[in-house]
Amino acid sequence: MAELISRSEMKRIYKQVEELAREVADLSDKELKKFPGGAVVHEEILATRGLKGGSRNRQIKYLAKVLRQGPLDEMYLFISNKKGSKLQEKKQFHYAERMRDTLINEAMEVSQECQSMQVPFEPTWKSDIIDEIIENYPNLKEKELRSVIHQYITTHNKFHYRELFRIMKAAVDQKDRLQKGSQG
Repeated sequence: MAELISRSEMKRIYKQVEELAREVADLSDKELKKFPGGAVVHEEILATRGLKGGSRNRQIKYLAKVLRQGPLDEMYLFISNKKGSKLQEKKQFHYAERMRDTLINEAMEVSQECQSMQVPFEPTWKSDIIDEIIENYPNLKEKELRSVIHQYITTHNKFHYRELFRIMKAAVDQKDRLQKGSQG
């Protein structure tokens, strides 16, 4: 999905990965053997042990940098299964927010183009982003999604903004439950 991520959002993403790194740094030897990270990640986790204060914080920031280099989904899933972590839920929440904002931004651009050409903004505009989201989340109803986006763009009523988030969050949660069900 071609989404624009603001600097503030990038900082929030980095903070989430840093929280993951803090939890990973506290894994026991037994848990570390099962941890899905590679050899480099394992070495950095071991390097974090025994450090205190500022040096530990710097090492955790470096560990977060190393973690960002690879796929994080397995690591979030491992930590949430082992520790009952809220990190996976937070990650899903922020992802649903980003999808909502990406959809709204695209619709606003289309709406402004329609205004400049003096044609009405219709809920059936061409959208590669919506097509991609529907492909990734087949439980979503495209007509309902387009309708809520259109209503928000035309009225700027916050109810529709929140409703779009609720729809996206439900889709993300349902996909996660299906993935956990297929793994278990």
